[in-house]
Amino acid sequence: MDIYVKALSELVASSGFAAILSSVGVGNVIMLVISLALLYLAIGKGFEPLLLVPIAFGCLLVNLPLSGIMSDVEGEVGFLRYVYFGAQHEIYPIIIFLGIGALTDFGPLLANPATFLLGAAAQFGVFVAFIGANFIGPITLRFFGPEAAAGVAFNIKQAASIAIIGGADGPTSIYLTMKLGQQSILGAIAVAAYSYMSLVPLIQPPIIKLLTTKEDRAIRMGQLRPVSKKEKIIFPIICTIVAGLVLPASVPLVGMLMFGNLLRECGMTDRLSQAAQNEILNMTTIFLGLAVGSTMEAQYFLKAQTLLIIFLGLVAFIFSTAGGVIFGQIMKVATHGKVNPMIGSAGVSAVPMAARVVQRVAQSENPGNYLLMHAMGPNVAGVIGTAVAAGVMLTLLR
Repeated sequence: MDIYVKALSELVASSGFAAILSSVGVGNVIMLVISLALLYLAIGKGFEPLLLVPIAFGCLLVNLPLSGIMSDVEGEVGFLRYVYFGAQHEIYPIIIFLGIGALTDFGPLLANPATFLLGAAAQFGVFVAFIGANFIGPITLRFFGPEAAAGVAFNIKQAASIAIIGGADGPTSIYLTMKLGQQSILGAIAVAAYSYMSLVPLIQPPIIKLLTTKEDRAIRMGQLRPVSKKEKIIFPIICTIVAGLVLPASVPLVGMLMFGNLLRECGMTDRLSQAAQNEILNMTTIFLGLAVGSTMEAQYFLKAQTLLIIFLGLVAFIFSTAGGVIFGQIMKVATHGKVNPMIGSAGVSAVPMAARVVQRVAQSENPGNYLLMHAMGPNVAGVIGTAVAAGVMLTLLR
């Protein structure tokens, strides 16, 4: 009987319940609750479910104590550690850009190249957040002392990783964070980036209405010119060459984005294009989500810095939207009222949600106003713009 009692007590002592009930396990309990909350937002509310579900479940897995799914007590490598390899070496974000390129129609951008400027203007929030993240440490040090500053200060590479959230481009945020070697904040960066991407329909309309008048929102834009197949084939080739020569650090993202688009547009690689859009993209999305979730262990995620990252990401996203709309106002004046300034808000990389928001706001003012294709121009330009912004930061900070 003593043998059975001893075996039972050892089994209980080695269970996850024992670890959870210890003082060390409090953080795991909090993270399990966070993972369930993220699952609710993804499944119950539809917030970016394709990536938020894998991220949340990865968070759940890695915070189940003693599972060894990341690494066990003896340091043996677990399953998620192998999955994490693809994020650690920036493989997954680049493959996702291949899929995004295969899904993207650059026709609206080519039909009105001036909207490329709106995609660039919508990166304004990236640089606002970059400056803000750099100043948090010195300001806290001055008013609250070194101990408080130590818990919230960001180094310049972390500030760059946080800032890129303003582009509303999750893969680029993950890519830059890993490229700059800031793995400790990857979970917070990814959750913030994908949360704000999913909240585009809630965040952007108030900003648009604040910076435009009813007359602005009612402006109708003329029909876009037809774009030839030849233009669509040449564009990804030329864009890759120009980006590669001007900003070599942007080649992995921009190059794969354009390669995917070339597969779509050339008309000779339909099978490859379909694979990039579907099987390859879906598989990579699963692994990327699990890899990001695996970084959300309690000891790394439950810090004051995490809340600041989420806040600064919101600041970046708000200023990016505002920057696009303000530049849209400038283009409206320059074209004597031919450009609806709202389309500038679509310059963030949330494709096609940001463009749909513009259409929804336009039709709430005038049901006969169709701006979706006009908004798609700056929307797809924003994908390129965010990748270029990441390339600039890589060039300056590596």
